[in-house]
Amino acid sequence: MLLDSLIDRATQLKKNTVAVAVAEDIVVIKAVLDAIERNLAHFILFGNQGIINRMIEVEQNKVNPVKSLRIVHADTNELAAQLAVKAVSNKEADVLMKGNIPTNVLLKAVLNKEYGLRTGNILSHVAVFEIPNRDRFTIVTDSGMNINPDLEQKAQIIRNAVAVAKGIGIETPKVAPIAAVEVVNPAMQATVDAAALTVMNKRGQIDGCIVDGPLALDNAVSILAAEHKGIQSEVAGKADILVVPAIEVGNVLYKSLVYFANAKVGAVIAGAKAPIVLTSRADSAESKLYSLALAICSVAN
Repeated sequence: MLLDSLIDRATQLKKNTVAVAVAEDIVVIKAVLDAIERNLAHFILFGNQGIINRMIEVEQNKVNPVKSLRIVHADTNELAAQLAVKAVSNKEADVLMKGNIPTNVLLKAVLNKEYGLRTGNILSHVAVFEIPNRDRFTIVTDSGMNINPDLEQKAQIIRNAVAVAKGIGIETPKVAPIAAVEVVNPAMQATVDAAALTVMNKRGQIDGCIVDGPLALDNAVSILAAEHKGIQSEVAGKADILVVPAIEVGNVLYKSLVYFANAKVGAVIAGAKAPIVLTSRADSAESKLYSLALAICSVAN
């Protein structure tokens, strides 16, 4: 299984430390204990110490996590977020993970000018899917952060996704800016931006990858569809990274893959000083574990 192999890859790297903001969530605790059992990382859990300890006692079973985690008490979500972000900023931890905390509260700490994790680049959501009957990862970006990115933001979204792809072993990712059609139409901004991104790549403004677009989704992922339409491209039918034109497209594609295609997924926020595991409260412990592995592989890159 592709994502299980990602966990194996992460365990071969130097042991990283994950700071969890507001860890008092049973699904988060399950993922943390599973990660410890697999020797994936050390953890610092920020939040209500009593509740966290009780959850660990219920879930730990045969795991003895004492040597691999410590708990730092915080009375409020805001304080837990601040302490977790500071731990990453001060190099006490290598990865930031969202627990039972609203995304906006965590991101407020992440973007703090004094102790936050901003780099000057935009932050973007990078999701790595294992889709049944496909023998390669499919990366979708951006389905969770940037609402309607402009050309330069799309270029940065590609750079962020390429860094993640390299971290999981894709040396030269093939990037497809997705549109409704595979030809440039001035009335469709997504096609114009896709063509510009392709030129930027050829001129070295976006490096470390191969960008070609615009491509409709079928032409990006199906060699048969690309051949049927006569598209000759290094990317068509073999795309590793699908760059969506707006958040609605990414959100629908993400959830369609999960709920209709039974895909498994791990996701991170890239573009900060360290990877951020920003999973949904609806995500399973398994998905959170895959996201942790993805984040750890991203640190190595």
